[in-house]
Amino acid sequence: MSRILVISNGHGEDISGCLLAKRLIELGNHVDALPIVGHGNSYLRENIRIIGKTRLFNTGGLGYNSFKGRLDDLVNGQIIYLLKKLFLTYSLRKKYDSFLAVGDIVPILFAWFCRKKYFLYLVAYSSHYEGKLVLPWPCKFCLKSNRLKKIYSRDQLTADDLTYQLKRKVYFFGNPFMDIFDQCENKSDNSKTIFNLLPGSRLPEIENNFIIMLDLLENLSNYKIFNDISFEFALVDSFSKNKIQKILSQRNWQFQSNNEEVTIIIYSFKSIYISLIWNSFERTLSRSDVVISMSGTAAEQAVGLAKPVIQIDGSGPQFTSSFANAQRRLLGDYVFCATKYKNSDEKIQETIDIIFRVMYLLKLDKNFLICCKKIAKSRLGSIGASLQISKDINDNLINGK
Repeated sequence: MSRILVISNGHGEDISGCLLAKRLIELGNHVDALPIVGHGNSYLRENIRIIGKTRLFNTGGLGYNSFKGRLDDLVNGQIIYLLKKLFLTYSLRKKYDSFLAVGDIVPILFAWFCRKKYFLYLVAYSSHYEGKLVLPWPCKFCLKSNRLKKIYSRDQLTADDLTYQLKRKVYFFGNPFMDIFDQCENKSDNSKTIFNLLPGSRLPEIENNFIIMLDLLENLSNYKIFNDISFEFALVDSFSKNKIQKILSQRNWQFQSNNEEVTIIIYSFKSIYISLIWNSFERTLSRSDVVISMSGTAAEQAVGLAKPVIQIDGSGPQFTSSFANAQRRLLGDYVFCATKYKNSDEKIQETIDIIFRVMYLLKLDKNFLICCKKIAKSRLGSIGASLQISKDINDNLINGK
C-alpha cells in the first residue's frame, strides 16, 4: 500500500482529483487530499481526508479572471494563503510515498518544491488554445524533472505536443471529470427539447450570471416557438432558494410549484417555464439537448457529452469574455457565443439568433450531432479515464519505477 497526497487547484480540478483518489483507494492505497483553492467539497462528499484548513476565494484561483477579481483575491490574502499551504505540504512530505498533482503550475510547483516523486494530470493547459502549448515559467523545467514519473494530458493534441517538446512520453486516457456521467442516461428522442442553463458555481458571480440568463429568457418569451421548450437551471447549494425566489419575485416571475423531495422549484414568465434544480447536475446535463453556459468545467462536461453549448460572456471575476474566448478555442466549433454586440441589449439579441440557429441545426441537420460526438471524443476522450490513470499510477508504484 502506498500513501498518496492529491494536490488540486480549483473546483473542476477537485472533481478530477476526487475521482482519481477514489480509484486509488479502491486499488488499496491510502489517499489524502490537499485542495489549494476552495473547501474541497468533492473530497468531503466522498469522505476523503483533507489536509489543512481551507478557504474560498471569489475567482477560484488565478488564470482567465478579470483584473478586479485578481486584485480582490490578492488584497484578501491569496498569496499569503498559498505560501502557508506550500509550507504545510513541505512539512508533511515525508508522510507520503508520492504526490498526485491535478491542475496547473501551482500544484506542480508544490510537488516539485517538496522534492517528492509525483504524477501529474495536467488538466489546465491544452495545445488547442494556441496550436502549440506555451507553458508558463517554470512549468517546463518542473515537467522535465526525474521525480515526475508520469504526465497525463487533457487531450491527444496536447499529449503529442508535449511529448515532442519535453522529449518524454505524455499520455492521454481521457478526462476523469467525465466519469461522473457513467451511470447517467440520455433522454429519449421523443421527449420535448430541454435547455440546461449553467450560471456557474461561485458567489457572488453566479447571482449576476443568473440575472443575465433571466434577461435572455424574458426576451425569449416573445417567441411562441419557446412555449414547448423546457428550461432547467442546474444550481449549487450556495445559491439558496430564498435568494433566487427574491430575485424572481422582483422581476414578476410567477411561482408555480415546489418539490421538496427532489429540490425543484418551477416558475413562469408569460409562456416561459423554468425548473430550478439543486443536487442533480449530472442528470439534468445528461438529459438536455442544448446548454446555455456561463461556467468553466461544466461547459467542458457538456461538450464531452456531445451537447452544443451557447455561451453568454459575463463581467467576471471568472467567466469573462477572455475566459469564454479561451474556452471556445479549447472546446471546438460547437461552442457558440455572441461577440459582435455593442451593449447588453445587442448581446441578448445576438444570443437569441444563435439559439435559433442551433435549434435549426438540431432539427434539420443530420450531421450536426454526429460532429458534436466527434468533437466530444477528440477534445475530452471516453468515459473511464479515472480508472485508467489510477491503474497506471498504481502499476508504476508497485513496480517501483
